[in-house]
Amino acid sequence: MRFLPHTDVDRADMLARIGVTSVDALYTDVPEEKLLSGLVDLPTTKSELEVERHLGRLADRNIPASSVPFFVGAGAYKHHIPSSVDHLIQRSEFLTSYTPYQPEITQGTLQTLFEFQTQVANLTGMDTANASMYDGSTGAAEAVLMAHRITKRKKAVLSGGLHPHYSAVIQNLCFMAEDDVETLPADPMGTEDILASIDDETSCVVVQSPSFYGQLIDLKPIAEKAHAHKALLIAVFTEVMALGAIEPPGAQGADIVVGEGQSIGVGLNFGGPYVGLFATRQKYVRQMPGRLCGETVDVEGKRGFVLTLSTREQHIRRDKATSNICTNSGLCSLAFTIHMTLLGEAGIRKLAGVNHARACQLADALAAIDGVEVLNQSFFNEFTIRVPGDAAALIEKLAEKGVLGGVPVSRLEPDKADLRSLIVVAATETVTDSDIQTFASTLTQVLP
Repeated sequence: MRFLPHTDVDRADMLARIGVTSVDALYTDVPEEKLLSGLVDLPTTKSELEVERHLGRLADRNIPASSVPFFVGAGAYKHHIPSSVDHLIQRSEFLTSYTPYQPEITQGTLQTLFEFQTQVANLTGMDTANASMYDGSTGAAEAVLMAHRITKRKKAVLSGGLHPHYSAVIQNLCFMAEDDVETLPADPMGTEDILASIDDETSCVVVQSPSFYGQLIDLKPIAEKAHAHKALLIAVFTEVMALGAIEPPGAQGADIVVGEGQSIGVGLNFGGPYVGLFATRQKYVRQMPGRLCGETVDVEGKRGFVLTLSTREQHIRRDKATSNICTNSGLCSLAFTIHMTLLGEAGIRKLAGVNHARACQLADALAAIDGVEVLNQSFFNEFTIRVPGDAAALIEKLAEKGVLGGVPVSRLEPDKADLRSLIVVAATETVTDSDIQTFASTLTQVLP
């Protein structure tokens, strides 16, 4: 079809129908300072070849994660993914499959989603899980909205150890829903008194463990205080590999467990697409957002799978839907399931142990450097260090010498001056003894 642009009359008719006088009126909710005042500072014309060459030059400035010692985490982690995972997800029946609306011809897709749900429920220690969310941050925001529906309250309390991006997404959705959010101050040491913030107005408490700063948080007393006030505990994680080593959030009293599943089966991929994990108690299943696959039998008594309890906006009226998220991260959840199946319970426990051991080795090496302080009393494979001066400048100096030494907290919390000397450092099974030695020696060289 040829492109047929709208006429002035067409545009006027559409604006009149929705009740605004101009296109600019559609952007009244966007702060004025965020709007462009003119054209973007780019050439108005360039050939495809010129653009390709220019983008190639920009790409050459990147440092590939696999080419240098790599200690970056803070929500996205470099793990080894078996080549069989990529091989299997690229099979045409997996790669091209879409929403399984017709169960009679999508049993394979439905079964893989059912297996995914089973694995997530087992990992988190919960009764049931959905067939994935977009990513961990949107899953956390949906969990807060779910808690508001269950408790009929509108106040969420966010721990100061929650990943800043997750906090921002929660605040964004709650702002649009006119809900209240109490965000506690940043908590690098893991010493906040979150119990004091829980009262009879609280709908839910959102706590990340391991926290953004790597601290392991005991969820049991938080769950007890929340339940005493008829509030829910939402447990969050960004490093799903930690669930192979720590007590599952469900066993600690969590009512909803959400997080990022990227570490299992899904590569760094420049930040996405990823896969959000979402699990809850059986009694809350009808309020759970997203897609849910169930097991049944057909007319011949054979095992089969279907979409069930589908309270999504594609199936019912939007005002009755638990969520307006229309899909799941199908291919990423499949990659997760394949990798998880290859590992098995023994494999993920062993792999988690290797991660922790590497992080302990790295922490010891960095703590031995004059001027460097490891803040954590506990951690899994990620922890926070304090360095002299500006951490972001130090990270740049390390990168110039071929070491990606972590994430300066100021990158995610730019307005908090007291955090500018902090770096979140991660060590996975991909880190070698040589990498750790190189990091420690290079950091010694660039310290002020």
